[in-house]
Amino acid sequence: MNVTNTTDKFLPAMPAAVSGALLLASTPAFAHHAMGGATPQTLVQGLLSGLAHPVIGLDHLAFLVVAMLLACALKGTARFLVPLVFVGATLGGTAMHVGAANIPLSETLVAMSVIIAGVLALTRRNPGALALSVIFAASGILHGYAYGESIVGAETTPLLAYLAGFAAIQYGIIAGGVLALDKLAAHSESSRALASSVGSLAALLTGGLFFALSFA
Repeated sequence: MNVTNTTDKFLPAMPAAVSGALLLASTPAFAHHAMGGATPQTLVQGLLSGLAHPVIGLDHLAFLVVAMLLACALKGTARFLVPLVFVGATLGGTAMHVGAANIPLSETLVAMSVIIAGVLALTRRNPGALALSVIFAASGILHGYAYGESIVGAETTPLLAYLAGFAAIQYGIIAGGVLALDKLAAHSESSRALASSVGSLAALLTGGLFFALSFA
């Protein structure tokens, strides 16, 4: 049995499986409450809640996947700078929610942002750094506003820790994913294309599901 050939056959499917597992690991029931619905009271609780929210929130994780795929299509340092627009906008969106601003139909709009980004990633449409920055800014405000639901009423220390946590995990997922796909492409461009297709399709379907659920 040729182990090398067997490994090469299964390697293209591994990134796809990982992408699917990351998305399916979350469930809507825990989508917005890492602390079981309780407002974080300490620095550690705020940090852990911030780190968890973008990962256990299936709609947010789906957007991070497609944001990473869209960032990969950019050139040079733009791949790592443009995602900072999204991260910064999520901080602003959370500040809006904490400040008692109101965005009607926010969950529906979050789902729509996932759908739009998913379509762009699936069809490999590269809007360019400027247009993608605009998309990321608008989407970031919506996702950040949703993040804010878990921290409304918290004291300053857990609030700041929460902001630091979700900012770090979001950028880590996007930037880390870009680097991982670069390494994958160096081994096999077809594997990278497969991972991108599966990830964007899974995100698109997730966005569609949450869009439907927002009207339930």
